[in-house]
Amino acid sequence: MSLPLYAKVVAAGIELRVKVVPGARRDEVVGLLGDRLKVRTAAPPEDGKANKAVAKLLAGHFGVGMRDVQLLSGHSSGEKTFLLPATAIFPV
Repeated sequence: MSLPLYAKVVAAGIELRVKVVPGARRDEVVGLLGDRLKVRTAAPPEDGKANKAVAKLLAGHFGVGMRDVQLLSGHSSGEKTFLLPATAIFPV
């Protein structure tokens, strides 16, 4: 199985490049935006609320526990990189 453009296998698991749009009407995975996975969240971009909401959304979407989703970079940016375990399931 080949991974989508926004995912890369690394020693620690799978890195996901994500474009986050905070303050949306609802939390949802939108689809591909260039080489990133576009995600919308209703959470505001303050005090890490949007980051936590996106981590929860990614955990559910890829079938892993929330504690297994780690934000690697982009803490205060719309472009973020998350780390998932290698056991993540990529929906079609």
